[in-house]
Amino acid sequence: MNCKRNLLLISIIGFLGSHVFAQNVMVGDDHEPNEPSIMMDPNNPNILVAATNLNLYYYSSDMGHTWTSNKLSSPYGVWGDPVIDVDEEGNFYFFHLSNPPDGEGNFIDRIVCQKSNDAGKSWSAGTFTGLNGTKVQDKQWSVIDRNNNNIYLTWTQFDKYMSTDPGCQSVILFSKSTDGGDTWSEPNKVSVIAGDCRDDDNTVEGAVPAVGPSGEIYVTWAGPNGLVFNRSLDQGETWLSQEILIDKMPGGWNYKIPGIYRANGMPITKCDLSGGANHGTIYVNWSDQRNGWSDTDIWLTKSTDGGITWTDAVRVNNDDTKRHQFFTWMDIDQTNGNLAFVFYDRRNYEGNYTDVYFAYSDDGGATFLNKKISDSPFLPVKSIFFGDYTNIVAHNNIIRPIWTRLHEGQLSIWTELTPLETNLVVGNDALTSTQTNQIKQYPNPAAQMSYVSFKLHTTSNVSLSLFDQEGRMISAIMNNEKMEYGKYIIPINVSELKLTDGIYFAKLLINDTPKTIKIVVLK
Repeated sequence: MNCKRNLLLISIIGFLGSHVFAQNVMVGDDHEPNEPSIMMDPNNPNILVAATNLNLYYYSSDMGHTWTSNKLSSPYGVWGDPVIDVDEEGNFYFFHLSNPPDGEGNFIDRIVCQKSNDAGKSWSAGTFTGLNGTKVQDKQWSVIDRNNNNIYLTWTQFDKYMSTDPGCQSVILFSKSTDGGDTWSEPNKVSVIAGDCRDDDNTVEGAVPAVGPSGEIYVTWAGPNGLVFNRSLDQGETWLSQEILIDKMPGGWNYKIPGIYRANGMPITKCDLSGGANHGTIYVNWSDQRNGWSDTDIWLTKSTDGGITWTDAVRVNNDDTKRHQFFTWMDIDQTNGNLAFVFYDRRNYEGNYTDVYFAYSDDGGATFLNKKISDSPFLPVKSIFFGDYTNIVAHNNIIRPIWTRLHEGQLSIWTELTPLETNLVVGNDALTSTQTNQIKQYPNPAAQMSYVSFKLHTTSNVSLSLFDQEGRMISAIMNNEKMEYGKYIIPINVSELKLTDGIYFAKLLINDTPKTIKIVVLK
């Protein structure tokens, strides 16, 4: 081995031993962006669309490696709370609050829907729902039923925003479109118990809808009774006459995080439609301060009976530092049922320095892997509005979290290209494939051939695929092959695949349980 190659090998080994394997990409930093939303076209995962406050949108055609940004306009005005969704035909939707120009309406008096049929490059003028005199329409979220392309929206209506009048109420409303966002149904009230209008713990907010396997509509929100749930079995026409309590949410949904303008723990509702072991399970993810005002945590509960009963809350963040984790978001990879989370995390610091963490569960929320995905921490300041949300999208093992970074007074939006790869943390220990299921890969580094070996203790279905650092599949080496008890050695022909020097990942699926093996190619 010559000196140059030896030096390169030492460099790569050092990188593998010390780096968190994050590959951060800045989505944008113009016009003080915050509160991001992101969505991937499941029919073409190269296509991603994102949006931020107040009126910015971004699109990528290379799986998030590069982004183009622009400003959204509408005759109804654009005033933040951006939500991006996509239908079965690849049409994207941008939902947002209104700010009608020239006094043509009241401030945030409706929910606006604008549509793109060219992968987020241009948008229609838009349609709207929720217009109701002087009442305020706020914090909308959407879901699209993949069986019929129906679009469902839920949000909060305030009689008068920030009013202390005990006669003013906040309620959760629902509206749907069955024609691709061209028209919307008259809003239907979902909440049974109303909240106040103070934009605080006793206000009903955070209604994120989800669709069940047979078209059920599920929605959870936070309010005076904690986290409550309702559902519709007839596409939103009728709802349960009594809300179901999920969790009392000790401390409420509105809390303080040092250095953050304002913070909340509002819930995210998702349903597993993967056809796997947890098909039909409803998950709700949120954060609260039940363990103390200086120890915010991320929580998950689930229901396997359509929302009638719920498990006790389990903690997603696996640190033991009693520090802050906040602004969580989750998604379900509907190709396998795995859960993906993103949140801010201060486990590594005494003060307000903040990292971004990714969490992952491939067993229905029984266990969680945690990984720091931000390249460096940031130090936010309370005087600059930071936004109220993060976001994440997952499909076919391609995961793109999105978050706001506020450092030295500068706001910017970031994503991460390799959240699944290596250095996932269980408690305080790193999990590697060679520590579980006797899975091994050799030689490492590899020049011509690489081999993955594993043992099966029972007849199993096995798949093996090779990915690059960006999560793009290079080769499906085995596809759901039935294999008997025994030890197996599977070759990967590095030369035949024309792999260049670098880091690759082999994903081994044994009966739908994934393990990722890191492979270094050095010719």
